[in-house]
Amino acid sequence: METATVPTRADLVSSAAGLVPLLRERAAETESARRIPAETVQALTDAGILRMRVPRRYGGYESDMRTTQAVVAELARGDGSVSWTVSVWMISTWIAGLFPDSVQDEIFSDPGTRVCGILSPTATAVPVDGGYVVNGAWSFNSGAQDSQWNTNSVLLMPPGGQPSPLMTAIPMKDLELVDDWYSSGLQGSGSIKTVARDVFVPGDYALDMGPVLRQEYSSVANADQPIYQAPLVSTASATVSGVAAGLARASVEEFRLRLPGRKITYTDYAEQSNAPLTHLQVAEATIKAEEATYHATRAADLVDSKNEAFETWTTEERARVRLEMGAACVRAKEAVDVCSTASGGSSIYRHVPIQRISRDVQALNLHGVMHPDTNYELYGRLMCGLDPNTHYL
Repeated sequence: METATVPTRADLVSSAAGLVPLLRERAAETESARRIPAETVQALTDAGILRMRVPRRYGGYESDMRTTQAVVAELARGDGSVSWTVSVWMISTWIAGLFPDSVQDEIFSDPGTRVCGILSPTATAVPVDGGYVVNGAWSFNSGAQDSQWNTNSVLLMPPGGQPSPLMTAIPMKDLELVDDWYSSGLQGSGSIKTVARDVFVPGDYALDMGPVLRQEYSSVANADQPIYQAPLVSTASATVSGVAAGLARASVEEFRLRLPGRKITYTDYAEQSNAPLTHLQVAEATIKAEEATYHATRAADLVDSKNEAFETWTTEERARVRLEMGAACVRAKEAVDVCSTASGGSSIYRHVPIQRISRDVQALNLHGVMHPDTNYELYGRLMCGLDPNTHYL
């Protein structure tokens, strides 16, 4: 085991920002391949970004949420698909840190290990001597083709008992990969289907999701580390909020890059930048992008403040993180929509980045956990004195 020198937040954000030109240059290639190119994965690895949520005793950085989110947002300025996949790797790597230490010793035997995963229990597990036999499939498994481990939820089917969810850690080599990722948004994320066919999962490699969602984790070595004090869903929500914030910023930046020399067709404006309408659009998109960052940052700051104080989370605080994530998604989409509308007919060409950004932010807003209406309703229920209608808090 090794202990790495931990870069500062400024260093990691600067490293991510340094990759933005490369990500923009390769964005079309990434979409065409429907997965992150190997050269990009290597660049992320060399920059240390994939170590950010690895435990320090394995050479990782255990970066706090504000740093994690800021890096994810920077990457989204370059390519939403890359940012999304990195966010999934970060979340799933953090989840791996919840397993017993002996399991972590195997997963992180290489500090460059990439872990992806799915929270929805769409496969089943049957108890057998020493563990479980898992069968079924998980869709939307982002980054699976470039990962070594998969942390996936399954539904335990005990004979004569009630089904209950488990979180499993399965080597990717034990799963079948189905290349079915043909999507309108986040095309380069490689969010394919993985399939388990009679896969044996040892008992220590499966966690009861009930205790996990109550923050009763199995790792002894990580028990006193700040980043492992947060709820799973709050950690995931604050992480992916950075993708939305980064895409909003990207839309404003890309619009302004195209602005010089563009006119408004069928008007006497030889320069679009001279039109008062354009001034209003740029201002509106800018403030909405900043609002997306504001809400994302509020989620990250709540996670970090609770972690650092080792404070117990209330149900309202858990729902608040999801509310902030939903608000970040709404504001990000609004910012992108303004820039897309202002970009004119020529922006529908695939080489113009705004159309890709627009499709990516739409995909975020449709995600089951990120969907703004779902998150607004959840928080509103609590404010009206009702119980939450989900265990994913």
